[in-house]
Amino acid sequence: MKKLVLVFLGFLFTCFSFAQTLFTYGNHQVSAAEFLNAYNKNKTDSVTTSKALREYLDLYINFKLKVQAAKDLHLDTLPSLIADLQNFRDQVKKNYLTDTNEIQRLEDEAFERGQKDIHSIFYFINTSAEKDSSKAFEKVNHLSELLNSAKKDAEVIQAFNASNQMQAQKQDLGYITVFTLPYQFENVVYSLKPGQVSKPYPARNGYFIFKNVGERHAVGKITVAQILLAVPAGESAVKIKQKSLADSIYGALQNGSDFEELAKKYSDDRNTFMNGGLMPEFGTAKYDSSFENHAFALGHDGQISAPFETEFGYHILKRISAAPVPASKDNENYLYSLKQQVLSDSREQIARKKFITEIKPAVGLKNEAVKKSDLWKVTDSALLQNKPIISGSVNKSTVLFTFNNGQKVKVADWLLYLKSVNRDWGKDAEKAYQQLWPVFIDEYSVENYASRLEKYNSAFKAQIDEFRDGNLLFEIMQRKIWNKASSDTIALKQYFNDHKNKYTWSASADAVIYSCSSAEVAKKLIAEIKRGRNWREIVNENGSTVQADSGRFELGQIPVVERTAFDEGLITLPVINKNDGTAVFAKIIKLYPGDQQRNFDDAKGLVINDYQNYLEQQWVAKLKKKYPVKVNEKVFQSLLGSH
Repeated sequence: MKKLVLVFLGFLFTCFSFAQTLFTYGNHQVSAAEFLNAYNKNKTDSVTTSKALREYLDLYINFKLKVQAAKDLHLDTLPSLIADLQNFRDQVKKNYLTDTNEIQRLEDEAFERGQKDIHSIFYFINTSAEKDSSKAFEKVNHLSELLNSAKKDAEVIQAFNASNQMQAQKQDLGYITVFTLPYQFENVVYSLKPGQVSKPYPARNGYFIFKNVGERHAVGKITVAQILLAVPAGESAVKIKQKSLADSIYGALQNGSDFEELAKKYSDDRNTFMNGGLMPEFGTAKYDSSFENHAFALGHDGQISAPFETEFGYHILKRISAAPVPASKDNENYLYSLKQQVLSDSREQIARKKFITEIKPAVGLKNEAVKKSDLWKVTDSALLQNKPIISGSVNKSTVLFTFNNGQKVKVADWLLYLKSVNRDWGKDAEKAYQQLWPVFIDEYSVENYASRLEKYNSAFKAQIDEFRDGNLLFEIMQRKIWNKASSDTIALKQYFNDHKNKYTWSASADAVIYSCSSAEVAKKLIAEIKRGRNWREIVNENGSTVQADSGRFELGQIPVVERTAFDEGLITLPVINKNDGTAVFAKIIKLYPGDQQRNFDDAKGLVINDYQNYLEQQWVAKLKKKYPVKVNEKVFQSLLGSH
């Protein structure tokens, strides 16, 4: 018990430390939580040391000082920065306008469902022949019960159709998997055990009854090539001929003939024959179930199926590759793909509806007592006759609902919204108004919430603050340091003369470095150079595949395959980039020993960098005098303990 109390007290102390001020600069405070958030986002090592944390603290203090200097100059009011911030805000806010927990639940659900495929059938019972809807449901529900208890579905369906004007029609879906069916149907199918039949599911003009015929472990996706020998419906003579040809082709394949060549010669699939029969990757429920069953039965890459028949003719398949469904959540690409499918699927609306329900109390939505019949009359007149009227107490200025930040949504806003819908309001206008009214309220609720998103979502606020401060830092550095350092030639030369001993060459060479689009291009280019051709002529002739940079380079800057003994006239071996296949090599023109003095032009890039650092140090020193910095060492030490 004593140990538990100590642990709890330690936890409370850590939480308290994070909430405390870590450092101040002038009258401004920075909490430990803000600092840690920035540190954890930018750290490169998994282990935090006292030295690393202290170094980042120094950097973060300097960052806050510079941003404050930018604010003092009112750079945050620049129209360009305001526009940049608004554009960024518009881009990222949509990521925060949904229920992330519900999205995660849907992703987890999709992952679990994706682990198996279900062989499903459904019966659709058209109830339009039965005028009494309650009787229709009673009969369909009884049919569902009979199907659940009977061994032979066909007999039950036959008896039902014989004794009712309503008719049950069967459809075999074959194997389906997650995202195959509309979400509401998927929920029904995945709630069933093998052999189980669902309760009636209502639809337009009738009911669906689903059955789980059987399950298998998810087969994932597969890529195959096919040879299709088409058979037109009812052409028995053609069928016999194509069957014989299919057997002959299969025999040739068994004896080592090339599948691609035979596909190009014989296949009737116009979309794939020129590509050796190669089909796009597909998964469950993409094609005819018989075709899929034969495809997924292929056990290894390169395996070829015996000829089989579908409604299109005879097929011979060759497995090219297979991508099984990951059994664990370690595959980030698969999880990302799953998330994108969830977000683009109808199920995302579930998360959105839940989100809207949750935000309405937060934004203080309050509906005013407006008589709907009067509102519909005002709406009719405005939309159908383009004539503003007053009906009862309702006119264009009447407030419909309000939010707790003072926003009032009026009839004029409602009319503007309806005009944006862009539809014909002639028939059933009032019914359309009733359907659109809750959508209108939802959209305004989300819009109001989004306008105050920083208040409701700390992660969003942090992202916006980070972008704003980053822009301010860039703007102030451009004005105070970078422009001055690059354009003040007199100051640069003075700095160079004062620090000449810093700017010497290590061992170096005059060289031409060639960047080529491929190793083959590099090989041809080297042969041209060895024949004595001028390198500029070669580059001009091969501008799209070769680039060259000539100058004096330190030997460590010259790309080489391995440690190289440099000689004048040497052409180095090409260094091949494994990612894109490009190749780089160099020709050495003249060698120089180390410790030679650089002139100003040779050292200018280094001088600008050093002078920028010098100016920055001077500026930060002034800022620290203007905004004295005080670090709470006790809080800082507690951060070390938390890591």
